[in-house]
Amino acid sequence: MIKDLVKDTAILSQRCEKATADDAALAEDLVDTLKSLEDAACLAANQIGVAKSVVVWMDDDGNAHVMYNPRLMMGLQASKAVETCLTLEEPVKVTRYNKVKVSFDELVDGTLVQRKRDYVGWEAQMIQHMIDHCNGKLV
Repeated sequence: MIKDLVKDTAILSQRCEKATADDAALAEDLVDTLKSLEDAACLAANQIGVAKSVVVWMDDDGNAHVMYNPRLMMGLQASKAVETCLTLEEPVKVTRYNKVKVSFDELVDGTLVQRKRDYVGWEAQMIQHMIDHCNGKLV
């Protein structure tokens, strides 16, 4: 179901709770909402008003990827970037890593399974942005 975006910084600055397999419907809402937005690449659950650590991002082929409880484990090649956000008014300068190792859970047959993956470039930047959202950090 498509949800409205939340722009209240009091809500967005709260640290998200750990997600469980019971949050599968929330993940579907995130995918539906993200696909409904023009020029949007990623979305975290708190951006639709739910303080759970669930995020979704779109790859270059338009496929949605859901992560539960993402956590940055390592970052390499730090650089400055200017980012915009669907739920914040002004672009901001941030430091992002070009290559990251991320730990996250993936829903497989109704059970969360822990994964670890490396991401580079634009995908790495989006994932770091969403991890910030899960941690209540406003970019």
